[in-house]
Amino acid sequence: MYKKLFGQTAVYGLSSVLVRVFPFLIAPIVTRAFGPSASSPFVDWYSIAGVITVLLTHGMETSFFRFAQEDNIDKKTLVSTTSLSIISVGIVYLLLGYVFRQQLANAFETPNQVNFLVLFLFILSFDAFSTIPSAILRLEGRPTQYMLSKVVGSLVYFFLVVFFIKWLPKMPNGFLGLKYNPEIGVGYVFIANLVQSIVTLAIVGKEFVNFSFKKFDFQLWKRVMNYSWPVMIAGLAGVVNQTLDRQFLKYLLPENQARHQIGVYGAVYKIATFITVFRQAYQLGIEPYFFSSFKDKNNHKTYAVLMDVFVICNCLIYTGLMVNLQWISEKYLRNPLYYEGIEIIPMVMLGALFLGIYLNLSIWYKLSDRTRVGLYISVIGALITMAINFIFIPKYGYWASASAALITFTSMMVISYIWGQKVYPIHYHVKKIVSYLFLAISLSLVSFYFFRTNYIIGNLFLLVFLAFVIYKEQNIIKRIIKK
Repeated sequence: MYKKLFGQTAVYGLSSVLVRVFPFLIAPIVTRAFGPSASSPFVDWYSIAGVITVLLTHGMETSFFRFAQEDNIDKKTLVSTTSLSIISVGIVYLLLGYVFRQQLANAFETPNQVNFLVLFLFILSFDAFSTIPSAILRLEGRPTQYMLSKVVGSLVYFFLVVFFIKWLPKMPNGFLGLKYNPEIGVGYVFIANLVQSIVTLAIVGKEFVNFSFKKFDFQLWKRVMNYSWPVMIAGLAGVVNQTLDRQFLKYLLPENQARHQIGVYGAVYKIATFITVFRQAYQLGIEPYFFSSFKDKNNHKTYAVLMDVFVICNCLIYTGLMVNLQWISEKYLRNPLYYEGIEIIPMVMLGALFLGIYLNLSIWYKLSDRTRVGLYISVIGALITMAINFIFIPKYGYWASASAALITFTSMMVISYIWGQKVYPIHYHVKKIVSYLFLAISLSLVSFYFFRTNYIIGNLFLLVFLAFVIYKEQNIIKRIIKK
């Protein structure tokens, strides 16, 4: 079981790494070509992408996995019902967004970026339409096909950005009648992203073979929505916690200062991608297993072991990044105008680590059909985020945003653990997990604040942590070696 589980997770991990690597590589191309103010639309618009995506998919992906486990539900009916729900919402969103495009641009204080908004409408709609076909691939254990759909689109995205921003400006006569337009600027990233979304949808579109308008079941849809709407609200609150701080910066700071801080904050935030990638890969591979194994008598032991693995891997990634953070950041950002933001990266990455633990803990309320708990916890987190941002951004700028994220995710992690142990107890190895977190964070912060450019000492700290892990897990390592 573990072999298959981690094998699929490895494939999902590879796809997740590749999919995240290309936007990660695109960011320094953008920062090098444009200053913080010029690149701010790229950060600004994508900071609200999560909100729109949650609304468009409205918890249908999680619900699809949940109801796919019921033997009395026909697969075609489930696929048709969940897909048609997303498609209907997506079409309404497209029509309303296009009709009121100027009003929306004015409301977001970007009246001159209507073209960006229109591109954005189509990007997110096509991405939403791909949700259920992609979920089918995950449910049926076809990680290779899933990886193909994501990687091909990401390759197209990356090479188009390179072409538009790096190559096309060097062609005075253009290429096949296409000439670089400085007025579009960072908008070329949106154009490349739209092509990526179309390509991805075309690849997974064949999974709509089980889709039929006649198979839509209104009674099933009501059951699914009853399960999914708390997931959706929790997702919205989660997005507030993760990305909407860019909007707070825009509305709470003077215009010029806001554009600069959004650009810097968005760029340095990308460095936490390494932790985000592992978390996403883990979720892609593990979430279907959680739902398919919740009737297994030994599942709680398995969940505890998986949590150990998750924390160990995250701590290794966090420590490895922190002891090499200065040179990694400078190589990545490639523009001294952004270097001021390096100071907040330790908080950003630690917040990402705690968010991952929270999401791993949250499986208890999904398995026990208590999705409203996720809603309550996420709303608590959103309130903390908004309060800290509203109070402190005018004085501290993105420092307040980074601090808010760390405090919020720490609070959500603790609340979920305490609540879960009372309702759906899973005997996690808390002492061991806390020891890993304490040592990794301590070594990382000492390295960053006292030996930031002494990479020999820093990486010795990493080896100390690795040795501690090997010592604590020696019995498991021996069993793996014997097998």
